[in-house]
Amino acid sequence: MTALINQLPDIRGTYQTSAMLSDHTWFGVGGPAEILFTPADADDLIHFCQHTDASIPVYTIGAGSNLLVRDGGMAGVVISTKSIRHEHIDGTRITVGSGWTDAEAARLAARHGIAGLEFLVGIPGTIGGGLRMNAGAFGKEFCDVVVTATAIDRKGHIHHMTPQDMGMRYRHTDTPEDWIFTEATLQGEAGETDTIRAAMKAIIATRSDSQPQGVRTGGSTFANPDGHKSWQLIDQAGCRGLTHGGAMVSDKHCNFLINADHATATDIETLGEMVKTRVKAQSGVDLRWEIRRIGAPANHSDKGGQHD
Repeated sequence: MTALINQLPDIRGTYQTSAMLSDHTWFGVGGPAEILFTPADADDLIHFCQHTDASIPVYTIGAGSNLLVRDGGMAGVVISTKSIRHEHIDGTRITVGSGWTDAEAARLAARHGIAGLEFLVGIPGTIGGGLRMNAGAFGKEFCDVVVTATAIDRKGHIHHMTPQDMGMRYRHTDTPEDWIFTEATLQGEAGETDTIRAAMKAIIATRSDSQPQGVRTGGSTFANPDGHKSWQLIDQAGCRGLTHGGAMVSDKHCNFLINADHATATDIETLGEMVKTRVKAQSGVDLRWEIRRIGAPANHSDKGGQHD
């Protein structure tokens, strides 16, 4: 047990020491979390924040889909939101906890005949992560459907925000990094369940046809620059199939990096930087990482924020 555990409050959820974050990310890489905290629910998280010293580094992860944890792992407390799973339906609005995956939220809406949220089935990750980065797919973004979002600050104070309050824009929000999202209310429209499910099935088929499946990947690696598509710039720079260590640029969709053969986080991040360098040299465009990179190289430590 680390000395840190003695500084943390009693909670209803669970603490795990030296938890390997490679078990909690889609890439399957990353060093240990000093403490992994899984709150029982949003109230448990509020209690934790109210009784934890603000000097202790805190990070938040959801599904671990759009996330690269470095090999040195994370000092402090890593919070998993997977158990924050409350729900409420009000007409054509759904309110879901931040631990719901985007696809689960889409299917919940479909069961209740709520259309307009089908695109969520094509986004890997959780509602919390989607709020953090204004995730989007198939022509829509979170900011198009979010009515309000709720977040907790490090003192345990509750904040209710509109998309305007959060400064939502392409793959970015202005919400403070150390605030933790706990829920979102999403606005849909009346629809027929069968029609909604057919639309979601089409989205899943399109994604399967165009993106790598059954491999360890973190999803879309670089945000699209204005007027460009990242995958085209990467392809034009000759990076399709490029490798470094155990990491590889996907042959199927070259804006995806893959843990192809026991890659380390360093392999994956280095490959991404190689791609950025080649694209800059070929087209003059600076690619921006869409995947969030957190933690430290081996034998180092880091400080805090929210990611998915």
